[in-house]
Amino acid sequence: GQTVPGTSYTWHQAPDGGACFADGTGWIYVSNSEVGSNAGGASALRFSSTGTVTSAYRILSGTNRNCAGGATPWNTWLSCEEVSTGYVWECDPWGAPATRRAAMGRWNHEAAAADPVRKVIYLTEDAGDGGFYRFIPATWGNLSSGTLQVLTGGSGTSGSFSWANVPDPDGSPTPTRDQVSGMKVFNGGEGCHYAGDTVWITTKGDNRVWQFNLGNNTFELAYDDNLVNPGPAPLTGVDNITGSTFGDLYVAEDGGNMEICLITPDDKISVFLRVTGQSGSEIAGPAFTPAGNRLYFSSQRGTNGSGITYEVTGPFRT
Repeated sequence: GQTVPGTSYTWHQAPDGGACFADGTGWIYVSNSEVGSNAGGASALRFSSTGTVTSAYRILSGTNRNCAGGATPWNTWLSCEEVSTGYVWECDPWGAPATRRAAMGRWNHEAAAADPVRKVIYLTEDAGDGGFYRFIPATWGNLSSGTLQVLTGGSGTSGSFSWANVPDPDGSPTPTRDQVSGMKVFNGGEGCHYAGDTVWITTKGDNRVWQFNLGNNTFELAYDDNLVNPGPAPLTGVDNITGSTFGDLYVAEDGGNMEICLITPDDKISVFLRVTGQSGSEIAGPAFTPAGNRLYFSSQRGTNGSGITYEVTGPFRT
């Protein structure tokens, strides 16, 4: 609701998922707006090499509850609508018109993560009985057509997995999560992050971080608050997730005590930061600059219902 310093642009309400993009010697931070009634969308903050905001502008308008999303290797932002008939919108961080990507399916979309090795986009579903999907574009770099699949893999917390085609990605009249027998059910899919032949997703309904090992098609728990011993568990209300260049995972809380927690490559967990005085909010949109020396995130409802977007300067482990 405030004017971005140095610009005439009013920053959007309910900031949620975000990502950073290289822009010459500077960078752009893109942020979703989780507002309903066709008042959602996404905005961008453009920074110089010194970290000064040079401009701010809208990159998507007229959509619903744009929650999380993800960046593509071809420098676009996938903004995901968290409604039962939600779409993925491909946005240009520099402000060219956005495009609806209907082939990626219609459901309660949450996050997306690109896998340039297998040339697929992974997608989470924010539902108590949701699935975990991947979209295989007909042509890598073009999301206008392709095949939507959902993960199958039993009901355990570890094992092997495979993928099955979703017959009707439009999800009407039968929701996508009800179309494939044997779909592995996830309790409230949230964040999604890919790095090093591994994709991680978070599930808020059971406070878990899942790890999918893409080299051998196996999955396991990377974190479960019920398995932390001795307790209490530092991380609850798991939500958006990102990673640093070092390989540390940064997991934001929706609820809990408003923290971003860090999980190291050797499975150590600690509290990275805590936002105080905003217990009615949630942390969203953690994203590092391309250099890995600044971290952005938002408190979606802040102190009074209006969001607050933060920058944390490093140094971080790289």
